[in-house]
Amino acid sequence: MDISSTGLRVLRQIAESGSFTAAATRLGYTQSAVSRQAASLEQSAGTALFERRPDGVRLTPAGLTLLRHARTILDCLTAAERDLTGTVPRTELVRLGLFLSAGAAILPPSLTRLAATDPQITVTTTEGTTPSLIRALRAGSIDLAVLTSRPPHRPLDGESPRLHVETVADTELVVAGSSAGEFAGRTTVHVDELVDAPWIATPASHAEPLLGVWPGLPGRPRVIHSTRDWLTKLQLVASGFGVTTVPSRLSPVLPPGVSLLHVEGAPPEIRRVLVARLPGRPTPAITAVTRAIASTT
Repeated sequence: MDISSTGLRVLRQIAESGSFTAAATRLGYTQSAVSRQAASLEQSAGTALFERRPDGVRLTPAGLTLLRHARTILDCLTAAERDLTGTVPRTELVRLGLFLSAGAAILPPSLTRLAATDPQITVTTTEGTTPSLIRALRAGSIDLAVLTSRPPHRPLDGESPRLHVETVADTELVVAGSSAGEFAGRTTVHVDELVDAPWIATPASHAEPLLGVWPGLPGRPRVIHSTRDWLTKLQLVASGFGVTTVPSRLSPVLPPGVSLLHVEGAPPEIRRVLVARLPGRPTPAITAVTRAIASTT
């Protein structure tokens, strides 16, 4: 096969972003250039590598096989570049992905512990939804991911081989409301009281769910504000402009003016916090970061 490193980078980015358009944006290419690279890859491989679906692009089994080799080849090219330029990494790098609310509650204490126990390790972080982080893991763009799941806790994706997953904590989903608002002075709220509530949510994108709205809410939610930034969400809540859902473990980092409400009249919504990586023997640095996360959750 005659496959270029550019083609392999395009393959990896399509796998991570789930679309040709998003891959082109992240790589700084035109969409037509990405499409040409994809077609060239399939021609060289002699088989279909991409499956076009209503919710985006996914790799075929042959595409996933090539992706596994692409990760190794691109890592070797990066190492070769370091050797040729004489750039010697002074620390061990771990690329960590986290779901949207994990940064505030999990990341700071984990990094603090890691700095004390393994100062030679450098962690870089990427924030995203669980589906996007799984794609990034599969594509080799991150080494480790802190993810979340809800019962019945099925496998994170249907790809093979399965990701290596460790459970580090369970946390209850609750509603965050203004301490001076409609639910002031309360610690519980009935689900029926939330039907007409103004919600502050994270925008959804094709296969990814709407975050910030109670999952068992009867009827269609009334979303007033949409934002991905957790600080913006919680400041809007504190100012009385709506309610949102948060994991109860966020309680230590809530801004003033925000109260947490347990939801009655509906089954408890338990979220599991997971650490996932590609299968196989992890590096000592990945093991150390996993241990630091588990010890602070």
